[in-house]
Amino acid sequence: MISSTYIHIPFCHHICHYCDFNKFYLKNQPVDEYLATLDQEMSLTFDLHPPGEMKTVFVGGGTPTALTPKQLEKLCQSILARAGGQIEEFTFEANPGELTEDKLRVLKEYGVNRLSLGVQSFNDDLLKAIGRTHQYEDIVSSIDAAIRTGITNVSLDLIYSLPNQTVEDFKETLDIALAFDLPHYSGYSLIVEPKTVFYNRLRKGQLPLPGEDTEASMYDVLMNTMEKKGISQYEISNFAKKGYESKHNLVYWSNEEYYGFGAGAHSYVKEVRRSNHGPLKKYMDPLEKGHLDYLEEHTTTVEERMEEEMFLGLRKVEGISVKRFNEKFNQNPFILYKGPLQELFEKGWVTHDEQYIKLTREGRFLGNEVFQYFLQ
Repeated sequence: MISSTYIHIPFCHHICHYCDFNKFYLKNQPVDEYLATLDQEMSLTFDLHPPGEMKTVFVGGGTPTALTPKQLEKLCQSILARAGGQIEEFTFEANPGELTEDKLRVLKEYGVNRLSLGVQSFNDDLLKAIGRTHQYEDIVSSIDAAIRTGITNVSLDLIYSLPNQTVEDFKETLDIALAFDLPHYSGYSLIVEPKTVFYNRLRKGQLPLPGEDTEASMYDVLMNTMEKKGISQYEISNFAKKGYESKHNLVYWSNEEYYGFGAGAHSYVKEVRRSNHGPLKKYMDPLEKGHLDYLEEHTTTVEERMEEEMFLGLRKVEGISVKRFNEKFNQNPFILYKGPLQELFEKGWVTHDEQYIKLTREGRFLGNEVFQYFLQ
C-alpha cells in the first residue's frame, strides 16, 4: 500500500532567477478555489487507489508558506481528513521571511513536524543576485521562530556554484549554517534550466558562473565539512544527524510509489507514472467537474523499473540493496548489469560488497554520468 504523498502549492510572492518549478505569482490567483480542487483530487484519487497508513507528506512549491494562516489551516485540514491518522513525517517547504509565528502555530497545531527552509546562501549580495527576497537576518528569525513554536526538525537548503561565488564564500555559508546545529542540510549545485531568468542571461553571456572545477571544489568542501561536523551524507546532496534523514525523499530514492497532488505534480501509483497539468485552469477545470485528467500517463515496464531502481538507488550513499533488488524483480543486478557495472568498477566510480552496490566518493562527483550506464 502507498504511504507517501507530495502536494504542490504553486504560488509565490516572487519568482527566483533560477527556478523552473511550476509556479505563479500569488497576486490575484484563485488560491481558495485551488485548495478546494486539491481536496477534490485527493478524494477522487484515494477512492480509486486507496492508500495505506500515510507515513510521509511533503508540501512543496512554489512557496506553501505564501498562503495566509487561514488558507494554511484549510490545506492542513484537507490533508489530515484525506490522509487520516498520525503522519509520521509531515514536511512543509518554507521561505525565510514569510514564516510568521501565526503561520507556524497553524502548522504545529495540525501536526507539521518538519520544515525545509529555502535558505540558499547567507551572503546578502548573493541572495539578491539570485533573486531571493530574504536576507541573513530573516533566516535567523525564521529558524528561531520555528524552534520556539516546537518544530525543531528543520532542514536548510543551500545552493552552490552561484554567479561570482567563490569557494571561500561557500565555506562561510557552511560555517554559518552549521552553527545553528540543525538536524538536516541539503546542498545542491546550481543548474541553469530553460525558461528561467538565469537561462536567458547565460545565453547572452551575462551569467558569470564559477566553472566546473570550482563547483567540484565546493562539493568537496561540502562533503568534508559535513563529515567533520558528524553530519552523515546519506544521499548525493543530503546530510543528516542519525535518525533525521528525510523519510519522504528516501521513498523517491528507494523507487517506491507515492501520490502527487496539485498543478504540475507527479505521482507513481500502481506502476504508472503520471504528471498533472501545470496551468491552473487546465488542472482545476476537470476536477471542478468531478473527474481526474492528466497531462501524461506512462505504465512502466519491468525493464524501466529495474533501471530506475539502479540509478535512483545509487543516489543513496548506502547504495542499492542486492537482496531488495532480487526480491522486487527476481533478478541479480550483478548478472543483469554485468557489463555496465564492470566498466564502472574499473573506472573506480562504483564499488560493492555482497550486500550493496554504491558510488565511490569519486563517483559522487560524476553521478549523472554513472546513471547513464543504466538507461537504455
